[in-house]
Amino acid sequence: MNVNEAVNIEDLRQLAARWVPRGIFDFVEGGVEDEIGLANNQQVFRRCRLVPRYLVDTSHHTQTTTLFGRQFSAPFGIAPMGLCGLFRPGADIFLASAARGAGIPYVMSNMSSASIEEGVTAGGDCTFFQLYAAKDPSITLTNLKRVADLGVQTLMYAVDTPVVAKRERLLRSGFEMGKRPTLPYLLEALRHPGWIYEYFRSGGMPKLKNWLLPEETARTSMLEILQRFSKEFAYRSQTWKDLELVRRHWPGNLLVKGILHPGDAMRSVEMGADGIVVSNHGGRQLDLAPSPLEMLPLVRASVSPGIPVMLDSGIRRGSDIVCAISLGASFVFVGRAALYGAIAGKQRGAARAIDILRNEIDQQMGQLGCASIEDLGPHLFMDRVLQFVADSR
Repeated sequence: MNVNEAVNIEDLRQLAARWVPRGIFDFVEGGVEDEIGLANNQQVFRRCRLVPRYLVDTSHHTQTTTLFGRQFSAPFGIAPMGLCGLFRPGADIFLASAARGAGIPYVMSNMSSASIEEGVTAGGDCTFFQLYAAKDPSITLTNLKRVADLGVQTLMYAVDTPVVAKRERLLRSGFEMGKRPTLPYLLEALRHPGWIYEYFRSGGMPKLKNWLLPEETARTSMLEILQRFSKEFAYRSQTWKDLELVRRHWPGNLLVKGILHPGDAMRSVEMGADGIVVSNHGGRQLDLAPSPLEMLPLVRASVSPGIPVMLDSGIRRGSDIVCAISLGASFVFVGRAALYGAIAGKQRGAARAIDILRNEIDQQMGQLGCASIEDLGPHLFMDRVLQFVADSR
């Protein structure tokens, strides 16, 4: 099976799993500790029940969605993901190019393998940027200026990594950035000669190019970058003052990503955030955290209707996106689902993942009697229908 024959995201996942060594794929797939949150992110979508309405003309239908005055062709974009170049060299660029071709946003992580300059070249004005604040505020401000000077309009400020999480699947697999891999890991990797060839042909372990300082060059080693990254990333003293600093120096749209508590959403907006991304980091930080879908209605109700409230984590089907939009999400971001495609088939695979999700959304909307994204809403859920029946008696 190749990516063109994939009928759903799971097919792309299986193709991706065959391409990379198990330890590398554990980095893609894994959560934290017992992976309760990772499983729950998908399970909550499986519990959704939508009630269709028939005899509705949906022959003229559209998924067009407006975000910050910009129209996108679908209600979802590609979430920020780090180190994608480790899984397939050039994966960040494949994702950016596929998103641009589809007319949806691509969010480049500042932990990406490619640089934001390369991301903007590939993704054009569909490119957003996701920022982790550094302990040293001068690094944060340098990043903000670098991104703004490229014309990027929307910044995601991620706040959900105050500590480095205990990702036990990675600890068992023997893979850790900057350390010599274990013998079992190396032996298993030999079963993936295509990945090994591309890995060494591209120069080995990809660099975190967005963590290069202005005075540094391509000759700066990955070890040097990792040493700085480990010193500056995931710091417990991060506070609302860091958000205030970002807001003061960022001229464009500002999204705060990683919010689960309605109180944090309210305060983010009070401090100038233009939107909220409800997320539990794909189940990769706090294992007992609720899923974003569970918290979405509470966060949505806590801020003004004019503030976009978005969601990521656990998306594997177009129906998942439809459920999130119906529960109040203004927009949705998909991570692993798109990455599977890029790993399995480069840009063509990433585009296939986007097409699969978009086609599934179209089918879901047709079944539900919805001709546009605006037609989706909580009235489609079974509990609302039961209330309708009770009120009608």
